[in-house]
Amino acid sequence: MTFVAKYKHLLENEEISRWFGNLNAKSYLTATVYLRGLGYYCELTGATPDTIIQDAKSGKLRNDFMDFVRKMESEGKAGSYISRYKKVLRSWLGFNGLDFKLNVNIAYENRSPRVEGERIPEKSELAKMLRKGSGRAKVAISLLAFSGLRPETLGNAEGKDGLKLSDFPEMKIENGKVEFEKIPTMVNVRYTLSKARHTYFSFLGQEGTKYLKEYLEVRIREGDNLKADTPLFKLDSQGRISHEYIRTLLATRDIRKAITESGFSWRPYVLRAYFATALDNAENKGIISHPWRMFLMGHTGDIEARYSTNKRLPPDMIEEMRSAYLKCSKFFETEEKGIKEEDYQKILRDAAIDTLTGALGVTLDEDQKEELRNLDSAEYQKRLGEIFKTKKADILNNGNSQKVIPFKDVETYIERGWEYVRDFPGSKAIVKLPQ
Repeated sequence: MTFVAKYKHLLENEEISRWFGNLNAKSYLTATVYLRGLGYYCELTGATPDTIIQDAKSGKLRNDFMDFVRKMESEGKAGSYISRYKKVLRSWLGFNGLDFKLNVNIAYENRSPRVEGERIPEKSELAKMLRKGSGRAKVAISLLAFSGLRPETLGNAEGKDGLKLSDFPEMKIENGKVEFEKIPTMVNVRYTLSKARHTYFSFLGQEGTKYLKEYLEVRIREGDNLKADTPLFKLDSQGRISHEYIRTLLATRDIRKAITESGFSWRPYVLRAYFATALDNAENKGIISHPWRMFLMGHTGDIEARYSTNKRLPPDMIEEMRSAYLKCSKFFETEEKGIKEEDYQKILRDAAIDTLTGALGVTLDEDQKEELRNLDSAEYQKRLGEIFKTKKADILNNGNSQKVIPFKDVETYIERGWEYVRDFPGSKAIVKLPQ
C-alpha cells in the first residue's frame, strides 16, 4: 500500500478535501506530500486534523510539536525532514484561518545531509550511466545532464502533462527519419512544466540529439505514429495505463536504474546539478554570461522576465545563446570526440550569419547563406564586410549617397563619417557617404 492510498481516507473530510484541492491547484506533488505528511503526523502522535486545530487555539500544539521534534531528533532524523511537518501543520492551520507560527527550533533545520554529501558525477561516470540506460533512459538522462531540465518537466506526478514532440521546434520527422534543423536544438519548457511557472527554453547538443534520434526512430519502426502532440516518452504497454504522459516516478525510475546498474547511488536530480556545475565552470571562463546561465537553468531573472513579457527573444540573441551553449558543451558532453571541428565551425558561422542579418535587418535566401558557409575565412570576412557596408548606407541615408543638411550640422556629420561636398543655398550644405 502506498502512502497516497494509505491516507486517502482523509479526503473524506470536506475541509481536508478543500485544503488538498487548494494545494493541488498550484502543485499536485505538494498536495500529495502535504496530505501524507498530515496523515503520518497524526499516526505518530495520535492526533487528528480536527484536534490539531483545537490544540493550536488552546496553545497545546506548541508543546506537542516540540515533543515530536525532540523525539524525531533522538531517532536521528535530519532537520530538513522534520521541518516538513512544520510546513504541513502551518499550511493546514493557515487554511483554517489560524496564523500559528509554531516557534519551535529544529536542530540543523536547513541541512540535508544526503544532498550535502552528494558528489557531482565525473564525465566518465555519466558516460557509464548512458551506456547502461535503455533508449528512453538515455534521452531522460540527456535532458537533465545536457539541458538542465528538472525530472518533473519530463512528465508530471500525475502523468497528465509532460514534454511532447512539439516542444522540440527544430526537430523534423519525415519518411521515418528524425532530423534537426539546428544543433544544438531548442527544447521548449512550457509554463505548466516549469517549477517557477514561466516559459523558457534550453538546448540539446550533438550527443543528446543522437540519443533522441535513435529513440524516436526505434519507435517509428515499431509502428508509432509520431505527431506534434505525441508525448516524448512512450509508456510501457504492460498493465492498465490510466495516464497519457510518463509520470515523474517512472521517468526517475528509468534514470535510477541506469545509475544503480553503473554501480552508483546518486539521486536522479544530481544530473541537473551536473549541468549547473558545468555552466558554472563555463561562466568562470567567460564562455557564458550569468543571466544566460540562469535562463537555461529555468531560474527567474532579467532574461526570463524579458522572454515572459515579450513571449520571445530577438533571433540574434537566441543564436548567440545557442553559440554559447555549444561552447559550453565540452564541459558536460561525455563523448571524447564530441562534435566534429568542421561541424563546430559551421554552427558558429551559421550563428554569426544569423546574428549579423538579424541585427541589420538583412534578408538572405538559402543560396546566399550557403555561399557564405562555403567561403574560406578571408573571403567570408570580405563578403560580410560588403553586406555590412551596403546596409550601413541604407541605415544612414535610406539608400541615398548624398544628403542636404543645415550648415551648422556639418561638423557633426563629418565626425560620423560623411564627407563635405559643397555649400547649398539657404545656409545649408551637401554631404555624401564615403566611397
